[in-house]
Amino acid sequence: MKTNSHRLEVYAINMLLASLAHVTNDKLFKLTYQTIARLAEKLGKRDYYVHRIRWLRDLFDQGHPSLEIAKKILRTLNPHHRKTIIQSYVINQLLVGTNKRKAFAEQPGGYYPPGFLVISPTMRCNLKCFGCYAGSYQQAEELSFQTLDRILNEAKEMGIYFITVSGGEPFFYEHIFDVFEKHNDMSFLVYTHGGLIDERVAQKIISVGNVVPSISIEGFRETTDLRRGKGHFDRVMAAMDMLRDAGVLFGFSATQTRENHDTITSDEFVDFMIEKGCLLGCYFMYVPVGRDPKTELMPTPQQRDYLRESLGRWRNSKAILFIDFWNDGPVVHGCMSGARKYAHINSKGDVEPCVFCHFATHNIHEYSLKEALNSPLFQAIKAKIPYDENLYRTCMLVDHPEVGREMALNHGAYFTHEGADCIFTNLADEIDEFAESYKSFADPAWQKHPQSKHSQGE
Repeated sequence: MKTNSHRLEVYAINMLLASLAHVTNDKLFKLTYQTIARLAEKLGKRDYYVHRIRWLRDLFDQGHPSLEIAKKILRTLNPHHRKTIIQSYVINQLLVGTNKRKAFAEQPGGYYPPGFLVISPTMRCNLKCFGCYAGSYQQAEELSFQTLDRILNEAKEMGIYFITVSGGEPFFYEHIFDVFEKHNDMSFLVYTHGGLIDERVAQKIISVGNVVPSISIEGFRETTDLRRGKGHFDRVMAAMDMLRDAGVLFGFSATQTRENHDTITSDEFVDFMIEKGCLLGCYFMYVPVGRDPKTELMPTPQQRDYLRESLGRWRNSKAILFIDFWNDGPVVHGCMSGARKYAHINSKGDVEPCVFCHFATHNIHEYSLKEALNSPLFQAIKAKIPYDENLYRTCMLVDHPEVGREMALNHGAYFTHEGADCIFTNLADEIDEFAESYKSFADPAWQKHPQSKHSQGE
């Protein structure tokens, strides 16, 4: 009886979400959404997700820009794409998956799995971007379709239905759309340089329905072409136009460096991305790992702090979702690595703590996903989180480098490509200096953050 009730609630959410696409009256839109939120609260058994659902509902009630984002998703996307994303992400990942992850944790020998995985099936790429975090991996090694298929099946058994695909350039992987099609109950966020997206690829994305591209960009034409090659900006603009016209949910991905900071943190840039059709904006900070690592490419501590402040302002004023993998520590309650929230499987099968931590103790060719995500190394990382009560300083590489060095050098890990130890050895003094300098910005900011009192037990 409980199973039937659960299925009816999922069916009701699907039907109500579908109906929202045709609702033009704002009051009726909000009422329908409130009904969906209440049903979602009943299905999302874990307190954290219930809290997030209620938080989103409150934002809608207050007329937050997130309401406009929801309208765009429900009214402008291709119907098949919209339906598939809702089923694979909203229903399977957030609701059904949450309950499966909880059940997995409660079984003998279980643990709470990460919410998602990052998988790089190939490291092949036709660009030679300076500072590429993945630029030192061997391009010849790839995950076979059979191995990737096994990983995804094991992930779903644990309740993981959301996968981020990175690389390399994912669209160079021969079997990529076969993977998307076979695992159409999962949703895939694909980080791509965008240069391979043409009308054929855009139509394939629509056909499978469960893919959300995030296109890398360095700002406008000058800064993008400087890093990615002459003419790349125009190719990216054409790709965005095709995706928008096809009704695909997509976003942009920007890596903050000392050189492009002024551009990618400007209102002009963000407004331009919204105009191009982006509904998601992902911000990364350059970390000196990968190809020819240089600390002078890192944003200054002041620049990093400026991006943090800008995101707070944009989130309250612009109709686009933002993710910042360094400044969103308060949102995810500390570092996400080591399978606490996610882990990275590279093209050789090494299971790394995160995409910027290029060391591992387990390889997916030798261990099951369940074993790899619960390795002694990952247990040690999770036991240390949070590394600081200040959740603006959450990273073991650049905020608490002493933790990164301990994990990489003292837990039997091997480095996953030549030169991966550089950030822990040759650059150690410079990284320590960066961490200490950023502390002078982050600590005062954290004292003003409402969550800081809770973290200190007040």
